[in-house]
Amino acid sequence: MKKEKVNYKDPHVIALLGIFSALVAVLQLISYFIKIGQFPLTLVLIPVVLGAVLYGPDFGAILGAVFGAVTVIGCITGIDLGGNALFSASPILTIITCMAKATAAGYVPGLIATSLKKKHLHLAVILAAVSAPVVNTGLFIMAMFTFFKDTLFVWSGDNNVFFYALITLIGFNFLFEFLLNAILAPVVYRVVRVIEKRFNKRIF
Repeated sequence: MKKEKVNYKDPHVIALLGIFSALVAVLQLISYFIKIGQFPLTLVLIPVVLGAVLYGPDFGAILGAVFGAVTVIGCITGIDLGGNALFSASPILTIITCMAKATAAGYVPGLIATSLKKKHLHLAVILAAVSAPVVNTGLFIMAMFTFFKDTLFVWSGDNNVFFYALITLIGFNFLFEFLLNAILAPVVYRVVRVIEKRFNKRIF
């Protein structure tokens, strides 16, 4: 199968990017109503990873940026209560954090898939899928300890701030996202294989 570079001027690619972006936006809006703790569960990482695996890191980064933009809107409007508290503390840093972590969560899986796809597609998809929540949550926690440490201390109350971050901020949310991506990775793999066989070519 011939390897081809993604052409972002191609109407087909533009249409797919629009469909993926809409799916990401809708899933992120839905996630605001599904919460464990103060922050919503991230349901958008599967389509972000699928786009990144199919079309590469740039495509994944664009989808991640859409995810980040919707997250910013949630923070500003107060739909995301935890995010709104961070936005009140520092609007600029909150926007930077949301956009950076989400964009990276789309770009990194694309890099992993691009690097490993030729050697072992199944492994590439699995690693790409599980990397997304790791990058997303990891950068968020780094930002919390770097930019919002005072907010962390307030939220933790009398509890140890590191224990609070580990259990409350990461806790079930991260575990759910990680397991969801790991479980659905084989589905993503099958979708990739079907698309490649259907068009008899590699997407990237």
